[in-house]
Amino acid sequence: MRKKEATILLVDDDEDILFSAKLSLKPYFTQILKTTNPKKILEYVAQEPIDVVLLDMNYRIGYEDGKEGLYWLKRIKEISGETTVILMTAFGSVNLAVDAIKQGATDFILKPWNTEKLYGVINAGVELARSKRKTSQLKNIQEQKNNDFHQSTGHIIGTSAIMNDAIKLMQKVAPTDATILILGENGTGKYVYAKEIHLKSQRKHHPFIHVDLGALNENLFESELFGYAKGAFTDAHKDTLGRFELAKGGTIFLDEIGNLPLHLQSKLLTVIQNRKITRLGEAKERPIDVRIICATNADIHKMVEEQRFRQDLLYRINTIELSLPPLRDRKEDIVPLANHFLKKLTQKYRKTIVEISKPAIKALQEYHWPGNIRELEHIIERAVIITENDTVATEDLHFSNKKFQQSAAVSLNLEETEKRLIQEALHKFQGNISKAAKVLGLTRAALYRRIEKHNI
Repeated sequence: MRKKEATILLVDDDEDILFSAKLSLKPYFTQILKTTNPKKILEYVAQEPIDVVLLDMNYRIGYEDGKEGLYWLKRIKEISGETTVILMTAFGSVNLAVDAIKQGATDFILKPWNTEKLYGVINAGVELARSKRKTSQLKNIQEQKNNDFHQSTGHIIGTSAIMNDAIKLMQKVAPTDATILILGENGTGKYVYAKEIHLKSQRKHHPFIHVDLGALNENLFESELFGYAKGAFTDAHKDTLGRFELAKGGTIFLDEIGNLPLHLQSKLLTVIQNRKITRLGEAKERPIDVRIICATNADIHKMVEEQRFRQDLLYRINTIELSLPPLRDRKEDIVPLANHFLKKLTQKYRKTIVEISKPAIKALQEYHWPGNIRELEHIIERAVIITENDTVATEDLHFSNKKFQQSAAVSLNLEETEKRLIQEALHKFQGNISKAAKVLGLTRAALYRRIEKHNI
């Protein structure tokens, strides 16, 4: 049997006990450390991650009160909360061991032990330590992401009246646990708003999990969102948490919810109503503690009228509805946003660009921004990269619709225009039929018919 990668520390004042325990555990784990001096425990824990400490409760002859064991238990937990502590005790001290468990120990083993029992307890302790370490790492990563997010955005930029209304509503609802639906075109900042709501809420110290439902394979919907049990399908080698469980205590952001097929909408509705999930391959229901924020660029109310989106699901997700305006409706915010991106991107690419020229600013203000803020950032980024001057000039700006305007001037033939638009949509979304159909205002079936018609 292959040894499990784990470090076990054995602590007992009896060398025979240590020898016996090491002999029993050596075939199963890669590193077994031992000491008769409990004062060396902290030294070991400080040097490397210890998965399990197997700790005797008494070290002085004639004393059986377990106070020393409890003292070292406390010190270990203070220094390494992820380390599992398992106590060794004689039969007569079981009550003492139970008290120690209340103070942070995970389990206890009676002397003399059965080898299988010892292995089982230690192995469970190793898995628990790994789980705690992984949770801690995820928390650290999430905190770093939160810090990076604050550093990269600073705050939501916009002084227009329409933006002020959106910001005021966000500030009112963020501290609550209300379910929020964010509406807006692609690139209007739905993710930024969802993250900002999370960071202004009581859940800010817990995970923010982003799920792009538009990019999620239908066959993976349940396993990705709800998790799965070992053996649920061919590659399910272990129990795995879904996104809802990963977001425990925090926020789950269900992006592009308008893309979710009807048969999956009912599954999501059940989870939101009951606040419970069932992992794939299990019958057990698990309660979830998450705040739900959803977003879509689709006209979801029209989809309800056309029976393409469940009305009862809409009622569940839009306790508060937050609409983000397109950039073309907030022209006064273009310059502050452009300057914000200029500052951020000149630092990123280590350039010394001072400003955007007045003609370039005028061009930015006159453009209609089909890609909204995301497109603005992309255009400023390209300008920062290509310019060799300390000022962004008009010729440094590359507007994505120029090509379309030129090609439209060449031909006004309806059939040719339709073919060209379909080709451009397919190219833009790298052949993704669903996304291309959506931007063209067609159903998938209608788009397939036109592709066949134009022999694309």
